Amino acid sequence: MYKDKEITIRPIEQGDLPRLWELIYKDDNPEWKQWDAPYFAHHTKSWEEFAEMQDSWIACDHRWVITAHEEISGLVSYYYEDEQKNWLEMGIVLHQPNSWNKSVGTRALSLWIDHLFNHLPLARVGLTTWSGNTRMIRVGEKLGMQIEGRIRKVRFYNGKHYDSIRMGMLREEWEI
Repeated sequence: MYKDKEITIRPIEQGDLPRLWELIYKDDNPEWKQWDAPYFAHHTKSWEEFAEMQDSWIACDHRWVITAHEEISGLVSYYYEDEQKNWLEMGIVLHQPNSWNKSVGTRALSLWIDHLFNHLPLARVGLTTWSGNTRMIRVGEKLGMQIEGRIRKVRFYNGKHYDSIRMGMLREEWEI
């Protein structure tokens, strides 16, 4: 567990699952999906379908819950781009709109980067977003990440093309 004043990131517990299901899978068109890869379809799941997946959620290393004022706000996660586990991409989703524009994401992602560099033998962490999510780009910049790649006009949403943005940070840049 990592904590910053009222923000906490921690492994997911059994008791978190009902709220996570409500935030992520209950609604057909949740507001948070407008910012989290909205060019990919969102699929609802019944509580029963989600409950069948619970073993892959509880206490897993690659996906933790974010709480703000002890209320579940979202998730941080990571995955590897390659089999050698040298290229790690991380992510964050704030499912609660009342957490937006309050530095919750910046602070939670800072805690997550600390965790990743403290527990994994990484030289670099990265994140990928899209040019329509200027808040996520700003979070990356605030944390010291650099834009390492821009793949132009590969994301299509609401009748408009957007760029895919790859950002990254080296361990030595974080430890300064």
